[in-house]
Amino acid sequence: MVVARSLRRNNSVTWVVAGLVTIVLIFFLLSPSAPSPSLTAHRRQQDAAEHSLSPPTKPFLKKSGRGSSSGKRTPPPVVRYNLNELNSTASPAAAGEHVLILTPMARFYREYWDNLLKLTYPHELISLGFILPKTKEGNAATAALQAAVAETQSGPVDNRFASVTILRQDFDSPLESQDEKERHKYENQKIRRQAMSRARNSLLFTTLGPATSWVLWLDADIVETPPTLIEDLARHDKPVIVPNCFQRYYNSSTKRMERRPYDFNSWQDSATAQELAKQMGRDEILLEGYAELPTYRTLLAYMAADEDSGADPHLEVQLDGVGGTALMVKAQVHRDGAMFPAFPFYHLVETEGFAKMARRLGYTCWGLPNYFVYHYNE
Repeated sequence: MVVARSLRRNNSVTWVVAGLVTIVLIFFLLSPSAPSPSLTAHRRQQDAAEHSLSPPTKPFLKKSGRGSSSGKRTPPPVVRYNLNELNSTASPAAAGEHVLILTPMARFYREYWDNLLKLTYPHELISLGFILPKTKEGNAATAALQAAVAETQSGPVDNRFASVTILRQDFDSPLESQDEKERHKYENQKIRRQAMSRARNSLLFTTLGPATSWVLWLDADIVETPPTLIEDLARHDKPVIVPNCFQRYYNSSTKRMERRPYDFNSWQDSATAQELAKQMGRDEILLEGYAELPTYRTLLAYMAADEDSGADPHLEVQLDGVGGTALMVKAQVHRDGAMFPAFPFYHLVETEGFAKMARRLGYTCWGLPNYFVYHYNE
């Protein structure tokens, strides 16, 4: 049979095309592929701020070719944020929820920073905020903090935090010394805690971004926590929750390291305290843990089980007051108006006043008597 010339020509072309496709396929399979970006790097890139004036809780990545040749900054973009779609869930890491860790700092403790670096929550989802006083101690703490931040943020990408904001107080500190004995004197409490409220509010209102789901208040002298602190507190899915703050110390009588309660600001109210409040003047405040003002409240510090008892660390109790050494708050609570009153609010200030304000807004505060964080021992 004679094959038509056109058919022979088409058959030849088909074989040539098939050969070329085979060569390209072999080249593609054998050539080394470019490494795909890590999840961390991708997430950072996706979440990067568009402009240096964008919300401080987003990482700002400088890009070449931005701005005009005259050196003027490009105006920040207009961005719409739908906060109705922002959630705070019991599994924040899986949901990609952003956590803002806020720390008022008068002294820099390396143990605090090292503990911060050990947190297992994805660092690209953590933003840090600090506020320091303009004092000699505050200047030294700022220098040490900046050095630690520079070291971490220039290190391995997975260890870097999404953003870091450092503020300086625009008001004078009421106390000249931040020594533990001085700052815990009964007569210093009102002015000290009012100043702390102002510092906390300044830090909160400056750094709370539209992507923030959780706010973790962590004092600068908290030097030991479980690495899973954020995940452990968030799993309870409570609007406000605190662990129990203790302190490790050497007992010279028993010749061994032991622990003792430190934070007495987490409590359940008492009829005695309520009666005391009724008798107080408008500008007077209730304080906890002082013999001069016995309130007979039930303290979270004294609800803790023995260290070796194997008690459930996730046992929950309802509270009327909370301390701020390690305080986990759903960001919506702050957005609804719960702040730290620098004035007597139902005769309470700072973190205890915050708890009262949160309750007035319809939120309930909780504590974990058998879940511990540890305060630096001066």
